Amino acid sequence: MPATETTPNTIFDSTLLQQRLKRALQRNVSGADFLLERTVQDLEDRLSTVERQFSRAVIVNPYTPSAALSLQQSGKAEVIESIDYQSKDSTEYLPLEPQSADLIISLLSLQFTNDTPGLMMQIKQALKPDGLFLGCMAGAGTLGELRESLLQAESELTGGVSPRVAPFADVRDGGALLQRAGFALPVTDIENVTVRYDNMFALMADIRAMGMANILTGRSRKPVGRRLFMRAAEIYAERFSDPDGRIRATFSFIWMSGWAPHASQQQPLKPGSAKASLAEALLATEKEPKK
Repeated sequence: MPATETTPNTIFDSTLLQQRLKRALQRNVSGADFLLERTVQDLEDRLSTVERQFSRAVIVNPYTPSAALSLQQSGKAEVIESIDYQSKDSTEYLPLEPQSADLIISLLSLQFTNDTPGLMMQIKQALKPDGLFLGCMAGAGTLGELRESLLQAESELTGGVSPRVAPFADVRDGGALLQRAGFALPVTDIENVTVRYDNMFALMADIRAMGMANILTGRSRKPVGRRLFMRAAEIYAERFSDPDGRIRATFSFIWMSGWAPHASQQQPLKPGSAKASLAEALLATEKEPKK
């Protein structure tokens, strides 16, 4: 993980994230990892459509052992390893040799990296030619209801606001990350999941149990009174509840896939290589007799 010193580009306190993840693993609250388990199920579905066997698969910064177990049961990888980011010059550093893996997987960890483009470059460089990257990260809209409720409550009570929910990328950012890193055949898609809770406090308890509470370096260090959260819970219930009184919480998952370039892959046509122009095709259509 990144060094503890912060720089102008440091958005997340990675040391605090590690502390909270460790605490969450120790407490092991039953069912708290439901989002991770869902992404593992989605991973199974996506890998089932890939007609390839992988000699070495690496799962980056896993928050759950389920991903490795699922990959093992699929029989698609001969060797499966799980590794964590390591600290190097205050950026995320991937301890992998160039062209040493032919499948790299990342599930719900990329959204907490301070140098995501740099990490994506490292992933591409660690893949063998024609190796596959599959990643999932939280996207824009995730916990939007909670963000709005907290901001409104704090604005009412203090006249100012501080960041309490992390910023998330949108699906276009995912595609841009793949292209910038030099992946071939990049594909992104997004899945929105709505989870219902009795109240805002039950949602926040799940977030803490996942080890993913506020880790923003710009978060306020001032003690927060219960009054703020009570008012936020009221706003949440007023704006985002169903007729039965339960509240909704949105989670968005951006899935990304890309291949390390290889000569065998389908290549885009070079500009000007088409044998017929669009204008010629349209003209030919216009000259066809009407039936």
